Amino acid sequence: MNVFSAPAFDDHEQVCFARDPDSGLKAIIAIHDTTLGPAVGGCRMFPYASEDAALEDVLRLSRGMTFKSALAGLPLGGGKSVIIGDPRRDKSRELFLAMGRFVDSLGGRYVAAEDSGIAVADVRTMGESTAHVSGIGETEHGGDPSPSTALGVFLALRAAVRHRLGAEDLAGLRVAVQGLGHVGFHLARRLVDAGARVFGADVNDDNVARAVRELGVTEVPAEEILALEVDVVSPCALGAVLNSESIPNLRAGIVAGAANNQLASHDDGARLMDRGILYCPDFLINAGGIIDVYHQRLGSDAATTRAHVARIEATLGEVLTRADACHRQTQDIAEDLARELLGRGVHARARAA
Repeated sequence: MNVFSAPAFDDHEQVCFARDPDSGLKAIIAIHDTTLGPAVGGCRMFPYASEDAALEDVLRLSRGMTFKSALAGLPLGGGKSVIIGDPRRDKSRELFLAMGRFVDSLGGRYVAAEDSGIAVADVRTMGESTAHVSGIGETEHGGDPSPSTALGVFLALRAAVRHRLGAEDLAGLRVAVQGLGHVGFHLARRLVDAGARVFGADVNDDNVARAVRELGVTEVPAEEILALEVDVVSPCALGAVLNSESIPNLRAGIVAGAANNQLASHDDGARLMDRGILYCPDFLINAGGIIDVYHQRLGSDAATTRAHVARIEATLGEVLTRADACHRQTQDIAEDLARELLGRGVHARARAA
């Protein structure tokens, strides 16, 4: 496993590895950029096929967090951590205490929060070994940032529909949601409440059953959800689902979802553009969670947090307008805008010095 030659290495500031035989912990923390502040990002637990796959994931995710925080107007850098293991059978108190010690060893350069495979309770256990965790506050949703993530994606999806279809509301819109876990379920609820017809799929049968029972979502086989003939496809599970195999089969005009790193490669953004499919950059529209985590640390009230999340809609509007004007990928425009903001942060730091 070579960090510096890894395809996703992007001049990351720091990449650390931990192995604790007593607890079974095998983990990686990647700090991409701390120009704007300490690196904040979720801790993911997943049974990666290899250590190289885990490294690739944490490098891509941490880079995305840098852009996400910058576009969200947060004084935070980009970082991420991954635990190699199956969250359904490998969790233990000792594991998360060891992960907390790993986070603590970085002295606050990285702050961990909830992510895929990790619950708020797990982060709280990490917090017994380190002060450098977030997303565990006593908020209206118990510290879980996923409702805020879903809100941001919902508002962005609405903006994309207005931009592409000229529709002022979502009544009658057909949306395919891939992944009905924490974020996907909350997003589906908002879509149903707005009058959209929602089709859903998940590899977890319980998640599907809950969405069907409580929201009236129409169940679709997991292998068919991306190719469904709908107005919007919303990937809300794991990344790299938009690739050379899946993109030719898409029958939606808009992609707007909560999953991180939905594009398997940069070329896949071009493939979407060539097909006339409007792609809403994931690191822009799924920033509601990190905004929520930030405001939990500040002790902000719910109204302040929601108002900040609502700014995602305007930022996406700026990206879509720029992309139309110069006929470039929305992903590239969003990254350029993030770099502009990072550049301002560098200059501000230089002036302060």
